[in-house]
Amino acid sequence: MSIYDISLPISPNLPVWEGDPAIELEEILSIDEGADANVSRFSAGVHVGTHVDAPHHFLNDGRTVENLSLDILTGGAFVLHLAEGVDAVDAATLTDSAIPENTSRLLIRTRNSQQWTQKSPKFIRDFVAITPDGAEWLVENKIKLIGVDYLSVAEFNNSIPTHQILLRAGIVVIEGCDLSQVPQGEYALYCLPLKLVGSDGAPARAILVGE
Repeated sequence: MSIYDISLPISPNLPVWEGDPAIELEEILSIDEGADANVSRFSAGVHVGTHVDAPHHFLNDGRTVENLSLDILTGGAFVLHLAEGVDAVDAATLTDSAIPENTSRLLIRTRNSQQWTQKSPKFIRDFVAITPDGAEWLVENKIKLIGVDYLSVAEFNNSIPTHQILLRAGIVVIEGCDLSQVPQGEYALYCLPLKLVGSDGAPARAILVGE
């Protein structure tokens, strides 16, 4: 059995979406300074690192992250590798890909994954994303969960359509997956977002288990 931790390590060196709060992690009590215990404070936006979007993120409909179905966030998943030359995940690309029939949870590895191996703190705008017609393809093919290997499922300057198509259809979106070390194939996915009441998203710890 192989276990792949596809969660990004959260630290001030991790890139965040432009305009989102910076990551702050600091020790506020220290045993070395006479305290009974070491205690740290953490501050960041909810869409930090590996995280899950709730429908409320782009639909403003009150369906927040604590209500997401764990039945969708856990279960069989397929990791698809796309060639480095692929610049967008559109309907044609998905149609031509070797996605097994009856796949309901799909994680897509693109050239974005190189950003995590390089450990660069810089946010990039030209990441590979899912186009609106790619999102429609996912809905038509009954995908229940989609995971991507950068901080957004949608293009930097066109984020609304893809998000709304997916979230309106009830597709759970996981962003910021580190798939750099994961071979293409079938796995069991376990993704547990923090139970932040009333939030439009939450950081998550996600793993893939393969035989």
